Amino acid sequence: MKKTSGIPFSVLDLAPVKAEGGTGEAFRETLDLARHAEAWGYRRFWLAEHHNMPGIASAATAVLIGYVAGGTRTIRVGSGGVMLPNHAPLVVAEQFGTLESLYPGRIDLGLGRAPGTDQLTMRALRRNLSNAGDDFPRDVAELLSYFAPARPGQMVRAVPGAGLRVPVWLLGSSLYSAQLAAALGLPFAFASHFAPDYLSQALAAYRDEFRPSGALREPYAVACVNAFAADTDEEARRLFTSLQQAFVNLRRGRPGFLPPPVEDAGLSEVERAGVAHVLRYSAVGSPETVRQWLEFFIEATRVDEIMVTSQIFDHAARLRSFELVAGARGGIKAS
Repeated sequence: MKKTSGIPFSVLDLAPVKAEGGTGEAFRETLDLARHAEAWGYRRFWLAEHHNMPGIASAATAVLIGYVAGGTRTIRVGSGGVMLPNHAPLVVAEQFGTLESLYPGRIDLGLGRAPGTDQLTMRALRRNLSNAGDDFPRDVAELLSYFAPARPGQMVRAVPGAGLRVPVWLLGSSLYSAQLAAALGLPFAFASHFAPDYLSQALAAYRDEFRPSGALREPYAVACVNAFAADTDEEARRLFTSLQQAFVNLRRGRPGFLPPPVEDAGLSEVERAGVAHVLRYSAVGSPETVRQWLEFFIEATRVDEIMVTSQIFDHAARLRSFELVAGARGGIKAS
């Protein structure tokens, strides 16, 4: 039986944008967070592709990965993820082959099946593809082929990319990507921080159906959770209202900048119930509260790694939260 103590912790960041700060400040704060995460012992720092969302600046994900990798020394940097339906597999292979060549042994390529945006923006991104999601398994296989050593007579190669060992992950929020990751023998990361419903089923399907591959001999599963840690439970709950407001604004069709925390988010009863459901995998509280929550979650899911994301408005408070979460990791008991 796997021990729950000592498992790696990692970071998922969206480069959150505040109205008065702009994207330049968001990028500088993302790099500052990555440098601190490296010092606090986090294993990897991932950035997620989203489009047409004023409060998220990580749309050009590969570019931002290069910026973060260039400003850090040891932490792995990658995508959580690149939304493959938006891109030609060859272009993704070239981008991440370039990153791996620049920062060898430090780059991860996480792939998602969703567009990471609305339908209108999706058409603007890849206007010639009507059923891009249905092509996902074929596109993943094509992308993997570009990282294999070039074959004699091969007409199309990823330069750079061919022959490089870039770890490819599949990301998901349902059974689909879990089963595909199992069939291909790839590591799998579940987006339980905003899509909690199929976490248990997806992890079970991935482990039960996993086929060893040249990339991975045994299944390796990551779950992403929200974590808002502060010196007191009350302060952590106040910080959490920024994410609650952002989700409700998105559901109302009015995505905007990351809002500051408030004492009362002003949600209706229906909205409050919906947010509580969607964000139920969230560790919110003092260091001890967060430690207990994480210990329970790890024991219940038996994941191999925890990924933490925190949409916190104040940068100093965001740094403090990640520092406290890193400290909580050391206090998680073995079982």
